[in-house]
Amino acid sequence: MKDNILWANKAWTDTFEKVKSTSEEMSVNFPAMTTNGIYSDTDRPWGWVVGFWPGLLWLLYEKESYSTFKDMAIDRELIMDGPLDEFVNIHHDVGFMWQLTSIKHYDLLGNEESKTRALRAASHLASRFNINGRFLTAWNKNDVNSADPKGLSIIDSMMNLPILYWAAEQLDAPRFKLIAMAHADTVLKEFIREDGSVRHMVEFDCFSGKVKQYHGGQGYNQDSAWSRGASWAVHGFALSYQHTKEDRYLEAAMRTADFFIEHLAEDSVPYWDFRAPITPETPRDTSAGACAASGLLVLAELAPTPELRERYFLAANNILHNLYKNYGTYNDNTNQGILVGGTFNYPKGLGINCSLIYGDYYFVEGLYRLKNKLESM
Repeated sequence: MKDNILWANKAWTDTFEKVKSTSEEMSVNFPAMTTNGIYSDTDRPWGWVVGFWPGLLWLLYEKESYSTFKDMAIDRELIMDGPLDEFVNIHHDVGFMWQLTSIKHYDLLGNEESKTRALRAASHLASRFNINGRFLTAWNKNDVNSADPKGLSIIDSMMNLPILYWAAEQLDAPRFKLIAMAHADTVLKEFIREDGSVRHMVEFDCFSGKVKQYHGGQGYNQDSAWSRGASWAVHGFALSYQHTKEDRYLEAAMRTADFFIEHLAEDSVPYWDFRAPITPETPRDTSAGACAASGLLVLAELAPTPELRERYFLAANNILHNLYKNYGTYNDNTNQGILVGGTFNYPKGLGINCSLIYGDYYFVEGLYRLKNKLESM
């Protein structure tokens, strides 16, 4: 336990100092991925990644009270009013966007305007619910494949449900929670396989609600196991159980977590797809590892037995420790990211072995949760 406290505290301090330095030199509003170590700005103001940088800053501010991070996070949140007001390009990823920014701002400082922003975002998400299929549609158009976007849903959606649970509590409005649970039930039925592996994309008939086709999406193929999709499932179902206490969501979180843990590489960092052919050149995806580790720490608080709680805690600790040791950029002043080894979209050849802002975010969130756990023991 002492060793865990020592490395986690050092990793947190190193991360704070790294972000303190890079935030002063970073010229972009919403970093997405790095090229030659430099973060590029997202090319869409309503892109799904815009919440991760301000969300990361809020996590560091909460523990370190470094006011520059708070000011930067608030500034980014205000810029996000543009896509929120525009409405037409808003998609299913509003949880990624406003859960990590406006809700965090409201929780820490009680800002009522931030609360309203998040409630508007939750209403946008609820409006995407297909009543016949009991699912939330993903995008307004589809740049991934030939699927009809009106009936397309993706595993990433599980990470956006907490904004609906939150809205239900804030407004005493069960409809938000019921929509989230109906969608989670559809994901459990159609996305999660018996062995705990996860599909990325399911296309439904937008009128009948019946499944038309399964798509590989960003995975190796439709029968593979894209590791970041697996991490969305582990983390997302753990959060759904946390909000609802419905046992089927806990079972899904543990089933997908067990698959994830059992298919990790020797250094506890996943390849980009668990069923892709493995060669010396096969890339990892550190963002999948970071997201799963943070979710495993949630699961370590919720699992029904001490043995299972220890299993998920140790797995999370091992993943985060290896990310820190082997993929951290702390000794590389030319790299603005925290972690290298991220894979954005391997089938399209985009963002291979780079830093991804969501990988950096979930690494910081994982450290945040790990420190909280260790400090309470």
